[in-house]
Amino acid sequence: MTQPDTFLSHLIELRDRLLKALVAVIVVFLPAFYFAPQLYDMLATPLMAALPDGAHMIATGVVAPFLVPVKVALLVSFCVALPVVLYQAWAFVAPGLYAHEKRFVLPLVVASTFLFFAGVAFCYFFVFKVVFKFVYSIAPKSIEVAPDIENYFSFVLGMFVAFGVTFEVPIAVVLLVKMGMVTVAKLREVRPYMIVAAFVVAAVVTPPDVVSQIMLAIPLWMLYEVGILVSIFIEKPRESSPTS
Repeated sequence: MTQPDTFLSHLIELRDRLLKALVAVIVVFLPAFYFAPQLYDMLATPLMAALPDGAHMIATGVVAPFLVPVKVALLVSFCVALPVVLYQAWAFVAPGLYAHEKRFVLPLVVASTFLFFAGVAFCYFFVFKVVFKFVYSIAPKSIEVAPDIENYFSFVLGMFVAFGVTFEVPIAVVLLVKMGMVTVAKLREVRPYMIVAAFVVAAVVTPPDVVSQIMLAIPLWMLYEVGILVSIFIEKPRESSPTS
């Protein structure tokens, strides 16, 4: 097979894999669309629990009451179909990998998926509860609280991404050690700098309140330590220099 034919066959396979992933998302989206209002209510539960009695959310956009729940349904559909999406990505790149790389990549994909969802769950069930309670407990009594549903969705999406990516830190650390780009000893040496970096990153990606910043920085630091612990078992021993 000539090189142009090989390139064309790769493009066709990529198209087929993307279509299969898209079909998986659409299949999940169809029932999710029917339950879109309930899904948004579920997403808003942490906020509604923290709002003062009688407070409620509002929609300032003309089509926001319809469009925002649909966005939530699409987000849920993508998350539910993510194993299929990742499998299609894996099936596309697998033929070009060596046997030892295949053994390493598949557990890596599974672990990274689990950690991302763990970060989202930690944000939804723990961080939101604490942050919202703190924010509205110190809000002036003269303010009538009525959060906009579109702004809330944007806030939630940003926080989910921030915590989901943060929980991937052990994967990044393990990859760096596995590829020989850094040693466990070096990771321990730069620990103080990583702690400072964790708080800087948290201050950048979270809202301007100290509670959410601390609740992102501390897990970021702890996950860095987890990455070091795992890397101890996979670090390749360095060859000792020959004696003269």
